[in-house]
Amino acid sequence: QVQLVESGGGLVQAGGSLRLSCAASGRTFSDDTMGWFRQAPGKEREFVAGISRNSITDYADSVKGRFTASRDNAKNSVYLQMNSLKPEDTAVYYCAADRRGSMWSVSRETYKYSYWGQGTQVTVSS
Repeated sequence: QVQLVESGGGLVQAGGSLRLSCAASGRTFSDDTMGWFRQAPGKEREFVAGISRNSITDYADSVKGRFTASRDNAKNSVYLQMNSLKPEDTAVYYCAADRRGSMWSVSRETYKYSYWGQGTQVTVSS
């Protein structure tokens, strides 16, 4: 059974940091593009960051310079380091896998991602 399991969410004050982890099981994800998305109440799910199989990264403008995506293929895991958090970063964060992802770019469209985790809540207080 293919699974993506996120962890590391929580409550943090504005300006603080969190590190999200996504552990994959059931298959090897080293050739996949891995994406991070988020969904706030009443809003659509949006792209946050992604990392290709050769570690090309892409970030939404709203998080560029504050968030960093990384991966450890030996552990079949990806990470999202989130610094300088803002109240508007509050959302459920999801990791996802794009099996057909390009080596040189990251897809931002949700429909391109085949596997999704259950999400982890991130709440940033002002």
